[in-house]
Amino acid sequence: MTTEETMNVRVIKKMPSADEMIAAHPISDKGLARVEQDRKEIADILSGRDSRLLFIVGPCSAWPEGAVIEYAKRLKKLSDKVRDKLKLVMRVYIQKPRTIRGWLGPVNQVDPYTEPDIALGAAYCRDMMVQIVEMGLPVADEALFTHNARGFAELLSWMAIGARSVEDQEHRIFASGARCPVGMKNNTSGSIEVAVNGIVAAQHPHHAVVDGYQVETKGNALAHLVLRGGEKGSNYGPEHIQEANALLKKHKVKNPSIIIDVSHENCRVNGVKEPTRQGQVVKEVLSIMRVNPEYKALVKGFMMESFIKEGCQKIESKTAETIDKSGLSITDPCVGWDATEKLLCEVAKEYV
Repeated sequence: MTTEETMNVRVIKKMPSADEMIAAHPISDKGLARVEQDRKEIADILSGRDSRLLFIVGPCSAWPEGAVIEYAKRLKKLSDKVRDKLKLVMRVYIQKPRTIRGWLGPVNQVDPYTEPDIALGAAYCRDMMVQIVEMGLPVADEALFTHNARGFAELLSWMAIGARSVEDQEHRIFASGARCPVGMKNNTSGSIEVAVNGIVAAQHPHHAVVDGYQVETKGNALAHLVLRGGEKGSNYGPEHIQEANALLKKHKVKNPSIIIDVSHENCRVNGVKEPTRQGQVVKEVLSIMRVNPEYKALVKGFMMESFIKEGCQKIESKTAETIDKSGLSITDPCVGWDATEKLLCEVAKEYV
């Protein structure tokens, strides 16, 4: 029977294989070596062998390419400047989870105003990631659509399992088989325990089917916790770190470590996401770390949503002709470049 006969779908076209996509948009041996080195450096930070802070920073969604590449050039210069104190990883988020519905990111729909074309989107996104890696920047993405991940996995130095996916068994197994460190976010309700359960699952081996083979994942000892707030508000305070620490100890989690996502529910003011609040949260956390050794031992870095321009615009209120393509987010509001650069330089100067 055909796919259309066995499932409630309409076949549009056959997708190119991951091998075909990789061959069409290759990365150099130097680029692959750089990815391995970046993964090692991130692993050393998470395991405590490297005292630098990890910052995963960049656009909420990686669109459009021109603005994303321009941001990458700026971030690379800044990375070179602060490298002794901070390890910068660029968010190149090509997949967007949705609570109900909406634009799913450039991997599905390169142009938000035209029909989805996943083959075109995958090629567009791989090429964009390759450019950034070849530039000398490590890249991060969220694992949302695991079925086409192999075309991007070799490029990632860090990966997130998002708040809506952290309870999903497929994503936990996917994290278990990933070769890069994986951050497991607390779910949208704010439950830290759910995220720690995901970490435990990701740190152990599992049997699964990959590319037509039964495989056994090896377990990811670098699966770690990302706190991003929840329905009841922020969760980066000492009481939340104490709760997380107790759960990590209870489950004997390897390399216990926490990244604070200063966006999402951790930057809301009166129920509204306020991008400028992100920098304030970073400074609040660093202040606590200075006086609390246990807090400092666990918190290894931050996630920030940052783009060239501050704020965001809504796709629904624009057209293909009027939408700003010069670096203004089309999803969550972001910190602007000037504020991002100032903050990271201040943190690099003051952090010990």
